[in-house]
Amino acid sequence: MVQILPMASTIHPSISSFVTTRFGNSISVCSSSSRFNSLRFASTVGSQSQCFGMKDIKIFRQEGKSKSAKTIVSMAQGSTTTTQESALEWVKADKRRMLHVVYRVGDLDRTIKFYTECLGMKLLRKRDIPEERYTNAFLGYGPEDSHFVIELTYNYGVDKYDIGTAFGHFGIAVDDVAKTVDLIKAKGGTVTREPGPVKGGKSVIAFIEDPDGYKFELIERGPTPEPLCQVMLRVGDLDRSIAFHEKAFGMELLRRRDNPEYKYTIAMMGYGPEDKNAVLELTYNYGVTEYDKGNAYAQIAIGTDDVYKTAEAINLFGGKITREPGPLPGINTKITACLDPDGWKTVFVDNVDFLKELE
Repeated sequence: MVQILPMASTIHPSISSFVTTRFGNSISVCSSSSRFNSLRFASTVGSQSQCFGMKDIKIFRQEGKSKSAKTIVSMAQGSTTTTQESALEWVKADKRRMLHVVYRVGDLDRTIKFYTECLGMKLLRKRDIPEERYTNAFLGYGPEDSHFVIELTYNYGVDKYDIGTAFGHFGIAVDDVAKTVDLIKAKGGTVTREPGPVKGGKSVIAFIEDPDGYKFELIERGPTPEPLCQVMLRVGDLDRSIAFHEKAFGMELLRRRDNPEYKYTIAMMGYGPEDKNAVLELTYNYGVTEYDKGNAYAQIAIGTDDVYKTAEAINLFGGKITREPGPLPGINTKITACLDPDGWKTVFVDNVDFLKELE
């Protein structure tokens, strides 16, 4: 059903009102007690003047400096540009890979049974955290150190979640969509779209639902090292989302396709060709700027060589840090978490710590 090819494993002190950042030798002109706050630059003159306010200008005058407010704002803008360039250069060079996608289910054993028997996945590991009242199960088509996998979360006593309208689907590449659909039907699975060409294209696809209502797109494709190949999320401003994922996440825009007949546009983002890597499919539906995210889907995890620099870059390019970078209590794996402009959560995990966690 699913053919898999082998894949290689991948894996500041203040000076007056100036703060040096991690990226290069550029200096910001926003007073800050935190290296992360020092990078929350705005792109407008108004925001820059707020960072370097009248109090700072008076200090300059008192110290005999002859710099005008215009000069100070100019310095701020120039410094921001330099810092962004340094951050972008680092992000592009960082070793990043989509590690796993996390979501909640109401019956862990039922879901594991469906994924292994109907979708051909393997149960890679399972961990129970009784003190926190939840259990995780990791499933996929290959080892976690080299493949994109699913992390299921079961919270004790919670048997149902709201998927909402913002989450789209997961994509699985199979060698024969029709045969896979027949197997799923025989196992009692739900098929929501029969096999056939995609709208406006030639690729043969089908859609199914798992027991919790999550949709999976089955994509007919030859042997691939990454059968779990897509996560589709809906966004309210595609250009904004593409720019953010390119700059803050270091992803590449692999392709973009507009479908005016059906009033939607998609953009494929990722860290390598989509026939060999898991990718993020961003979907914009004409005129729709907001969606209900529900409480079922959680996040994608991405590997990085430095969670601290990652957090700084995310702040710099318009993201919101929801968990400051640092080690997780108990396991010491360093992570940082953020929200993109549409409110989608992503967790970045230290590459070395992640591999240690798998040992």
